[in-house]
Amino acid sequence: MTDLAATDDLFFTNTALSLDKAQSMVDDALHGSDDGELFLEYRQAESIMFDDGRVKSASFDTAQGFGLRAVSGEATGYAHASEMSEDALARASQTVRAVIRGNGGAEAVPLKPTNRSLYGDHNPLSLVPFEDKVGLLAEMDAYARSLDPDVKQVTASVLGSWQAVQIVRAGGERVADIRPLVRLNVQVVLEKDGRMEMGSHGIGGRITFETYLQPETWKPAVDEALRQARVNMQADPAPAGEMVVVLGPGWPGILLHEAIGHGLEGDFNRKKTSAFAGLRGEAVAAPGVTVVDDGTLDDRRGSLTIDDEGTPSEYTTLIEDGKLTGYMQDRMNARLMGEKSTGNGRRQSYAHMPMPRMTNTYMLAGDKDPGEIIASVDKGLYATSFGGGQVDITNGKFVFTCTEAYKIENGKATTPVKGATLIGSGPDVLTKVSMIGNDLQLDPGIGTCGKNGQGVPVGVGQPTLRIDGLTVGGTAVG
Repeated sequence: MTDLAATDDLFFTNTALSLDKAQSMVDDALHGSDDGELFLEYRQAESIMFDDGRVKSASFDTAQGFGLRAVSGEATGYAHASEMSEDALARASQTVRAVIRGNGGAEAVPLKPTNRSLYGDHNPLSLVPFEDKVGLLAEMDAYARSLDPDVKQVTASVLGSWQAVQIVRAGGERVADIRPLVRLNVQVVLEKDGRMEMGSHGIGGRITFETYLQPETWKPAVDEALRQARVNMQADPAPAGEMVVVLGPGWPGILLHEAIGHGLEGDFNRKKTSAFAGLRGEAVAAPGVTVVDDGTLDDRRGSLTIDDEGTPSEYTTLIEDGKLTGYMQDRMNARLMGEKSTGNGRRQSYAHMPMPRMTNTYMLAGDKDPGEIIASVDKGLYATSFGGGQVDITNGKFVFTCTEAYKIENGKATTPVKGATLIGSGPDVLTKVSMIGNDLQLDPGIGTCGKNGQGVPVGVGQPTLRIDGLTVGGTAVG
């Protein structure tokens, strides 16, 4: 956890808001409430895009503000402002107290302190000059074009942010965190014989930009984007129908994140709108399936030393050997369900209220060799990468687009296919997992999760999986 003094300069020393006055106003605003906090945030964000041999766009933004929340039962009062002053906080206090009237209040759960730190607090935006980042993108463009004369277009970008937060609670409790986050993306378009195909790849995490300046880091990213484009150039229309589907390791875990993960968040289960509501202790997946949410991994995109309510993140087992064992909880839903927060209270910014959100969600490894899994399939689909998808939380039904997939014929991955979509239900898919690989991988650090209009960085992962009887939508005729 970050030393409070490191963030006090941002929120109190150099603003029109004093710590003593802010604490007094928070104590008064939250008196009689069940819970609540003052969330203070300072953020810098930078984005540079290089396209067709030149800088296409560049931006640098700074934002600062606070959000004040009071919780009474299931009612929440929330006010936020970009003005860091006593007047703004006083107006916010009047607003949030409206939900407290007539409520006796309950003792809020105290914060659990932590001395760990899952990532450095250096500002990634200031350590590497702007011109060096542009130079990196230019190198990536030139390198991609040198590898293949059919490269038509290269788009490369770097994105970074540096976020400092402090959470102030009634009674003098305070915690703080400083969070770096960077991402490098590259997209390559090939054109040959009148056909154009694209491949893309991204890497990222809670680290600084220096790592990405090294050729041993960015060259493999370009190589991977070009490889995907070449595969797509050879792809045939995807078959359709119900068949065995093998999911590759790593990024395909995004399907589990969407189709299963959201359904295991506390708010949906408290309101009984999730397909998993009321099923704790029951078998919801095939034996051997264990799914966890782990916000404690060093430097990972979805990791948090503390969540946006001040609770240390945890390793939370959601499904163990096929049985539902728990949910991801923020403070409010945990209190209303008689449980404890799992460190999953997250918000996009000071302008948003926290709610239960995933961090790094993945399935644990099994004991099967990936080659053995593919060899076990006479006819099916091997999907190794996904694009967009949609899911209905109430029933778990999903549709996902494959960005890289292959036919499986007689136990071998053969022809690449394009236009494949996977259609099914999250709870149903879990019961059809028949083989689990020993090759657990996490995604390369590119995930952003959307929920109720808020986006937060997340991680996903899984080993190779065999799923029996999944519907594939395709474009092949006959």
